[in-house]
Order: sequence, then C-alpha cells, then structure tokens
Amino acid sequence: QVQLVESGGGLVQAGGSLRLSCVVSGSIFSINAIGWYRQAPGKQRELVATISSGGSQNYGDSVKGRFAVSRDNAKNAVYLQMNSLKSEDTAVYYCNADIQSFGVGRRDYWGQGTQVTVSS
Repeated sequence: QVQLVESGGGLVQAGGSLRLSCVVSGSIFSINAIGWYRQAPGKQRELVATISSGGSQNYGDSVKGRFAVSRDNAKNAVYLQMNSLKSEDTAVYYCNADIQSFGVGRRDYWGQGTQVTVSS
C-alpha cells in the first residue's frame, strides 16, 4: 500500500521560512511527477510546485521566486523550501505524486496534508 506522509508544517511569522517534506512508502516501482498543492479555507486546492522525474519544475504564479521544490529519488522524498512567507500562504499543504506501484499500476496519490500558518 502506497502512503505519502508530509511533515514540517507549523506556525511562522511573515517573512520567515519553512521546509516541508513528503516521504513516499510502499511497493513502488517508480515515481513520476511529485509535488505540492495547497488549500486555504473557502478556496479551491491550487498548485504550489511540482517536479518531474527528470527534474523539471513547475510553480504556481503566487510562489514563484519564493518557494523551491526538490526531490531525493533515493529516499522517495520531495521537499518544499518556502521563503519570504506571507499571510496568504496560510493553507493546508498536500503532497501529491503520480506513482507506478506493483499490483496497482499507475495512479495519483495524496498525502493527508500539513498545516502552514503565517502570522502577520
């Protein structure tokens, strides 16, 4: 059974930094694109950043220049370095991955989410 477990969320002051981590476990054959989405209260879930198996990165417009996504294929992990945080970055951050696993094939997986709160 494939699981995505996020960590690193918390409360930070505006202008500060946080680093989120997501580790994938289970009978994994390969991880294709992996990354982060977020959902603020009353809003739709939106793209934060993704990174392909080849290392190509894609960012939501609101985080470009402030956030950086990276992955460690040996650890089946993805990270999100968040700098210059703003109050509007407050949301639940979800890890998402396109995974090929044994017995299941290829499908999309989500983590349980981690809360990031930025105080102004």
